[in-house]
Amino acid sequence: MLRSMYSGVSGLRGFQTAIDVVGNNIANVNTIGFKTGQIVFQDLLSQTLQGAGLPATGGGTNPTQVGLGMRLAGTTTIFSQGGLQNTGRSTDVSIQGDGFFAVRRGNEVLYTRAGAFTLDGLGKLVVPQGALVQGWLATGNTINTNGPITDLTMPVGQLVSPDQTTNATLGGNLPQDAPLTTAANLALATPVITAGSQLVTSISVYDAQGGAHTMSFEFTHVGTPPAQSNQWSVQAKATDLAGAVVKVGAAHVIDFNPATGAIDKIDGGASLTAGQTATFPITKAEMVTANIGTFTTAAASGALNAIDINFGNVAAPGALTQFAGVNGLTAVDQNGSGPGALQSFAVSTSGVVTGVFSNGKSKPIGQIALANFRNPSGLEKVEGSMYRATSN
Repeated sequence: MLRSMYSGVSGLRGFQTAIDVVGNNIANVNTIGFKTGQIVFQDLLSQTLQGAGLPATGGGTNPTQVGLGMRLAGTTTIFSQGGLQNTGRSTDVSIQGDGFFAVRRGNEVLYTRAGAFTLDGLGKLVVPQGALVQGWLATGNTINTNGPITDLTMPVGQLVSPDQTTNATLGGNLPQDAPLTTAANLALATPVITAGSQLVTSISVYDAQGGAHTMSFEFTHVGTPPAQSNQWSVQAKATDLAGAVVKVGAAHVIDFNPATGAIDKIDGGASLTAGQTATFPITKAEMVTANIGTFTTAAASGALNAIDINFGNVAAPGALTQFAGVNGLTAVDQNGSGPGALQSFAVSTSGVVTGVFSNGKSKPIGQIALANFRNPSGLEKVEGSMYRATSN
């Protein structure tokens, strides 16, 4: 009788534990990153009343045993992928597949599947309990994922250094039927330019300190009337230190192929083939002569550089062309920028955090680290949907 009562009590205790596990699962149905627990039971030792009989002259007999109750074998955490939900917050991330976010609490590294992150007062990425999200910070534009992990910090208010302009691109279309200006008129001390034959586009370029300078390009349709010409003269200009518009370098002559409308030659050089870039440089010496802004100050003189002005790849979309009737000349782009402050950031599918700066540039800030375990069920739960690594 006592043995029966003990077996029954062991069952009640086991089912009480099962109710606790199920109740905890239900209580955390809306907890971000929570993983369901599952209970595993096993029976206790059984008392053998009669052993098995060997089948010899008669039939064999099976053992006769009485169970002594049940016990809890363990609980297992089910780490299957949960449902994803769009929160609209740029700091909230989720893991698709295996893995855990690594977070530092004091000197201890814990692990979690909950990606409800936020920024603290120092710009560090943290979980709601204040543990610091771990990853790798970028050095320049490079992230070394083989290095040690560290606290991920968003450089709020930090400036990104300027980039000096070394290349500018012009494109669009020059109208072949524009009025012509003779080369002789352009050679005069005060050039006589036929009305309607000149088109102008401009773009901002940047010096080594991030100072912006407006550089314009004057295209003049040249030839001998009344025949149509396939030549355009282009002169670069900019505002000097005194505020006057001055020439930067000599004028260049661009020849267009009348059959294709694409650039054929620059300054009478060899004919360009499809895929080549049509380019002329504005040299460092020409920048100094023009005395443009801080390009010529003593502090910046060591950082002077040439600017390559290109018109796109020959016969490629967006390249400068010459067709009748359409004026589409435009300054497309340049590769310089002024200093910029961090305005926003985004997290890619690989966990790379990319910052967007006020100067239009973007650069990697860091990468969120993921930890993987051969036996995730060996992790020990701690509060806040976090786990601690155990000996198993």
